Amino acid sequence: MSAPHDTDREHATFAHVGRSYYPILVALFTATLLISNICATKGVAFFPGEDLSLGPVQILPIITDGGFFLFPLAYILGDVLSEVYGFKAARRAIYLGFGALILAALCFWILVELPSAEFYENQEALRTVVGVYPRLLAAGLAGYLVGQLLNSATLVLIKERTKEKHLWARLIGSTVVGEIADTLIFCSIAAGAIGISTWDDFVNYVVVGFVWKTLVEIVVLPVTYRVIAYVKKHEPTYNPA
Repeated sequence: MSAPHDTDREHATFAHVGRSYYPILVALFTATLLISNICATKGVAFFPGEDLSLGPVQILPIITDGGFFLFPLAYILGDVLSEVYGFKAARRAIYLGFGALILAALCFWILVELPSAEFYENQEALRTVVGVYPRLLAAGLAGYLVGQLLNSATLVLIKERTKEKHLWARLIGSTVVGEIADTLIFCSIAAGAIGISTWDDFVNYVVVGFVWKTLVEIVVLPVTYRVIAYVKKHEPTYNPA
């Protein structure tokens, strides 16, 4: 007689995924850093060539890099992480992003050095685009690490004094501190990699980068407010003071 079918057999064991939004925010934060650093390999100029004029107003060329439209999102996500989870959790996310950028640089270096197949005709184009990535990576890592840590530390220090009040003050204040350090460090290292060779273009690059990133964060403050409020409300472990 065969043994009865075991209907009480236990299922395989798996770990439980927590309900925290922290992993999602860290993943978005890291992806933003990786993509914006790749986009930054292209130098961008608005109103290039001769200076334009609109009556008494002179429009000078605006020099930046291809990551200008995405990189501010990294600071917005950094603000959310710092505001909701505190400095230690934000620092952990920053270090994870740091590691992802190093991994990307290593992979691009290996990719360029691998022997090309006979039918592959884009080796030099590939080298031109991602070959400068190590220098941009160094710029991104240095600026990002200092800027993000200062941004997070400033926001948390202000929150220690203001608690849940004056969110706008800590968001803007931390952005100004972080972006000044980040932009100056990044532009100083990356300028030559994207073709900036004159002092005027460098100053333009720094000023435009800082003003643009700061203005973007100010403009999207209503969105940042809503995201922070949503995460605080749905984060089981968040207990406002």
